[in-house]
Amino acid sequence: MGAGTQERPEAQSNESESGPTEITNARVLVTGGTGFVGRSVVRELVARGYTAACVVRDAGRFRSQVSDLPDDRVHAVGGDLFGDGVLEQAAEGVAAVVHLVGIIQERPLRGQTFERIHVEGTARVLEACKAAGVGRIIHMSALGARLHAPSEYHRTKWTAESRVRESGMDWTVFRPSIIHGYDGEFMQMMRAFVCDMTVKSFGFLPAPFPVIPYFGTGQYRLQPVSVRDVAHCFVASLSKPETIGQSYGLGGPEMITWKELYRICRDTIPGAKRWKPIVGQPVWAAKLMARTLMKLPVLPFSMRFNVGQVDMSQEDSVCDIEPVEKAFGIKLRDFRRELNEYAKRIE
Repeated sequence: MGAGTQERPEAQSNESESGPTEITNARVLVTGGTGFVGRSVVRELVARGYTAACVVRDAGRFRSQVSDLPDDRVHAVGGDLFGDGVLEQAAEGVAAVVHLVGIIQERPLRGQTFERIHVEGTARVLEACKAAGVGRIIHMSALGARLHAPSEYHRTKWTAESRVRESGMDWTVFRPSIIHGYDGEFMQMMRAFVCDMTVKSFGFLPAPFPVIPYFGTGQYRLQPVSVRDVAHCFVASLSKPETIGQSYGLGGPEMITWKELYRICRDTIPGAKRWKPIVGQPVWAAKLMARTLMKLPVLPFSMRFNVGQVDMSQEDSVCDIEPVEKAFGIKLRDFRRELNEYAKRIE
C-alpha cells in the first residue's frame, strides 16, 4: 500500500476537557491478529492510518499473511495471552486495544478451554492494558451471549463481556452473528459440505460424506455478516466517541434459516454437488455424537462439533441492525451478493 510508506503524524489520542473524543493515527493492540477476523481488522487499521501491534504465536506465519503491508505499520509480538510479559510488552505505547481472541471448540490438552481463553484471557488483556495506561477497548462478543445460556461458549462470552463493561475503560462491544468471507473457517466448511463426497477420517483415511447435515429442523434463523463490515465497524469505532459504552449487534440485512443457508451455498459455490441431499439430524442424536464420536479424530477438527454448538443451532442468532447502521453510516452487505462475488475464492 503506497500510502503506508508516507510519513504520518505522531500517534495521538484526541481529548477534550469533557472526556475522550477520538483516537486517530495511533498504535493499536490487536489480539487474535492471525485469525479470520483479525486479519481483516489489521488490514482495516493500516488502511485507516493506524499501526497494528499484534500478539501472535508464530510471528513468521503472521508476517507471511500480511506481507503486502508495510513493515513499519504492522508489528508482531511473539507469544500468547498467557506468556510472561507478552501482553505488557505489546501494550506499551498503544492508544487502544481490539480484543478478538476466542474459540468455538475446546482443546483442553492445549490449554484451550472456554473459561481460560474467553474469561481469563480477557482479564489478562484488561490488566495489562490498564497497567500501561490504555484507556480504550473494542471487544468481540457474540449474539446469544448471556448469563444462563445453554452453551458454555455463550456463558463465557457473557462473563468476558461483563468484565470489559466493568473495567473502567472506554469500551465498545460488538456481538456478531456468523461472520463470513472467502478465507473464513465457516465458508471453507460450507464448501466441504456441498462439494466433497469424502472427508479424511483419522487424518488420512477417506470416509464417505454423502449428505449435507444440519441439526434439528434447520428452521432457526441467523444473519451472516460480512467480515468486511465487521472489520470496518471495529476500526471505525476508534474514531467515534459516541460508540463508547455501547453494545451493537452485527448481522447481515437478511435473516435466513440454516436450511436456507445450506441451499444458498449449494446453489452458489462452484463445484457443489447440486444433487447432494440436505438432511436433518435429530438433536438428541447430534448430542450423542458430540459426546462420543466427535471426541475422536474421525473428522477433520474444523468439521467436528460439540454439544454447545448443537444447542446454539437451536436458537435464533439474529439482531436489529438499525443501531449499527445508523451509528456507522453504513448499509450492511447482503450475504447472497457477497457470496456470489467471492465463491470462486473459497479453498
